[in-house]
Amino acid sequence: MTPTTPPRQVLISGASIAGPALAYWLVLCGYAVTVVEKAGGPRAGGYPVDVRGTALEVVRRMGILPPLRDAHIDLRRLTFLDGDGDRVASVHPHSVSGGVEGHDLEVRRGDLTDALYTAVRDDVEFLFDDSVDTLDQSGHGVDVTFRGGGRRTFDLVVGADGMHSRTREMLFGPEERFHRYLGYCFAVFTMRNTFGLSHETVMWNAPGRAAALYAVGGDGDDVHAFLNFARPVPPFDAFPDPPAQRNLVAAVFADAGWEVPGMLAAMRDADEVFFDAVGQIRMPRWSSGRAALVGDAAYAPSFLTGQGTSLALVGAYMLARSLAGRDHTAGLAAYEHGTRGFVTLNQDLVGAGGATLFPTTAEALEQRNARLRKLSAIPSGAGRPAHSALALPDFPPASAPRPAG
Repeated sequence: MTPTTPPRQVLISGASIAGPALAYWLVLCGYAVTVVEKAGGPRAGGYPVDVRGTALEVVRRMGILPPLRDAHIDLRRLTFLDGDGDRVASVHPHSVSGGVEGHDLEVRRGDLTDALYTAVRDDVEFLFDDSVDTLDQSGHGVDVTFRGGGRRTFDLVVGADGMHSRTREMLFGPEERFHRYLGYCFAVFTMRNTFGLSHETVMWNAPGRAAALYAVGGDGDDVHAFLNFARPVPPFDAFPDPPAQRNLVAAVFADAGWEVPGMLAAMRDADEVFFDAVGQIRMPRWSSGRAALVGDAAYAPSFLTGQGTSLALVGAYMLARSLAGRDHTAGLAAYEHGTRGFVTLNQDLVGAGGATLFPTTAEALEQRNARLRKLSAIPSGAGRPAHSALALPDFPPASAPRPAG
């Protein structure tokens, strides 16, 4: 960059994880970055997320690894129960997830988003309480109309707006073209920890149904409650109707034992219940002209892999690095070429996650329980190869030549 050369303007839609991470690396390349977010500010709270393998190197290079280590949730035990509420097995969570004890991170989502926002807030323009209304690509850039009424032109637009991405819909069409339904629906909410749980998860299973209580803190803190059930076809009628969602979950678990009746009562009283189908986003390409997608908007792997956050962080790094010193056409092609293999490996972990957590038949559940009883209480120190399958290339310096056009 020279003093007389104006920086290229990039708009990122979404300020959760992939968006701020991408903004950080683009700023280092000399881009002028604007992030638009429909929420009124950085999103606090939320459920725990994992940072593993290659993604750990991303946050280390960003300089935010120390505060994330301080925020690490030391989840010590995962207990599985049968349909009668009797204990099947208690294992270390990493024995199931493939994580590495003392190395991989699990943090509250809000702690990660706060660290990312803090790292970029002084160098990036944030437009909160707004969103993209229309995109119109031309030879010179992307004309953007915001829902708040503003109009601006950017050299590049990136959608980092999650699995149900509005940016993706505008660029590539309806979500159903790319959504791969995995056969489950779930509801999550918080409730009082009246169970004496501390830094642990307890999961109840019956064929095709699961209920879990996830205590990230000690007794007296809230717990995350999770209700998951198998369903051959997504309940499309319930997605836009929160009361219908709660009624559906209550009906599915009406005869369940253990602590499920109390969980259903807490769900009915909860201020916020997040309900969705378990699925992935699989796309043949992640860019179109001067616009691209990153993170869940492009390649959501589902929580069954435990890799959504890690893919977002790695994808953001790879996108920014690919754009450094290249025009948008070459940069976006390099992004897909360098990242797709890693994404596919991690998306393909989904089968193992579903079989372990949510068996759908009595036979599959008994086989799963038999495997759990044989697991060692001490997790392997190796981790899953897919988590570290990409060796991060060096990041170009900020003085990398400005891409043309």
